[in-house]
Amino acid sequence: MANNVNDLRSAIELLKEIPGQYMETDKPVKVDATVAGMYTKIGARGTIKRPTKLGPMLVCNNVEGFPGARIAIGVLADRNRIGYLLDEDPEKLGHFYVKAYKNPIDPVVIPNDQALCQEEVYLASDPDFDLWKILPAVKTTEKDGAQYVTMGLCYAHDPDDPTCGNATIHRMSIQGKDEMVVGFGGQRHIGAFKDKAFKKGEPLKMSVSIGIDPAIYLASCFEPPTTPIGFDELTIAGGMRGKPVELVKCRSIDEYAIANAEYVLEGELIPDKMLSEDSTTGTGHAIPEFHGYESDARKQPVFKIKAVTCRHNPIFQMCIGASEEHVNMSGLPTEATMMIQLGNAFPGFVKNAYCPPSGGGKLNVILQVSKKRPMDEGKQRQAAILALGVAPELKNVILVDDDVDIFDPYDVEWALTTRFKPEMDLDYIRQVKGHMGDPVGKQHYDPSLRANGLSTKAIYDATVPFALKEKYVRATYMDVDISDL
Repeated sequence: MANNVNDLRSAIELLKEIPGQYMETDKPVKVDATVAGMYTKIGARGTIKRPTKLGPMLVCNNVEGFPGARIAIGVLADRNRIGYLLDEDPEKLGHFYVKAYKNPIDPVVIPNDQALCQEEVYLASDPDFDLWKILPAVKTTEKDGAQYVTMGLCYAHDPDDPTCGNATIHRMSIQGKDEMVVGFGGQRHIGAFKDKAFKKGEPLKMSVSIGIDPAIYLASCFEPPTTPIGFDELTIAGGMRGKPVELVKCRSIDEYAIANAEYVLEGELIPDKMLSEDSTTGTGHAIPEFHGYESDARKQPVFKIKAVTCRHNPIFQMCIGASEEHVNMSGLPTEATMMIQLGNAFPGFVKNAYCPPSGGGKLNVILQVSKKRPMDEGKQRQAAILALGVAPELKNVILVDDDVDIFDPYDVEWALTTRFKPEMDLDYIRQVKGHMGDPVGKQHYDPSLRANGLSTKAIYDATVPFALKEKYVRATYMDVDISDL
């Protein structure tokens, strides 16, 4: 069934048929903080301030000022929903990612006249061109310094190697009729491409596709070392679907975009020009990020728009930075990275990995390990050390045995309560490079830090020592058929 999903619209049609996965409204909404505010009550969860909950995706059919356009939010906010969209067990998604990673399929280019994303074309050379009137980008909180694109898949090529493409998601906001700014963080390859181009004094051509096949969004969030420079994440999306992603040549620049996207922004990152994310409002705030706290507006590179193309009656797809949608997009590739890298080092030892919402999909991972013989003792902490190395944004690694359900927070907490003693089972390393967004990885929080973005990495070993396994056997109960009760 999910094999028929190849764009946002077919994903929506699939979810409409599954109880509890889809909701729509004809209530008029504005491009202010309304949609995000609604969705915190419908299905956002993540690290958003309570009360919030997990629920269906939402489509708003009536966007004031944008006749015919719609807004979709929460497509990927539920791990079970992602399972439906990828036709996979939600608890085995990390394994599914690994299979796609190991069986990549290169994208293909289709003719322009077959590309749904170019049914309508708006050129920046038109004197009436105005991003604020074309693109229903929204604020997520009332303090946001601009209207943001939060689900824009950026695609660009290495200026030194035209065969080396990369797809990734960056937050961006509208700062003028034909100008946006783009936030580059972490180990993103397009950021490296930008730096190469800017060093030469040249712009970097880039497309931004909004509203696409969920598999493409999910594949795009892999990071080094699993996907080093030269690895195009679109090949993983092809592996997920068992067929190539379709690209199309842009109309105004020498670059490609997702052929069936709802919207495509075409433009260039401009050297020697930066604007603050709140340049038009002065609020001092950006959108909240995965950690759930407010964020300061920062100066970012300018993205000069050359054209916007879209489908008829386009759907603007968005997410909330602190929502579970962000958690899933970030966490699932990290889980797959654990399975790939730790699987290579310790074959058969790490059974599964889970990046829970509490860590925003980036800071925490739970590793399920299986000690089968005395020599396996100690491997769990080696695996944890390696995990911190291959996913440098990680902060906490929790180790549990294979009788613990890593997707049940109560079961993990039980393991920490009954199989963990801090003086014996807690290891930590200070002053280690972490995520720049870690709220406590700041010098204003800890003046002893040598720089912002450093963390204390911790390993919580809640596994039973192999020699004591027989003393820590969980009680089992009669398997009774209750279907007739």
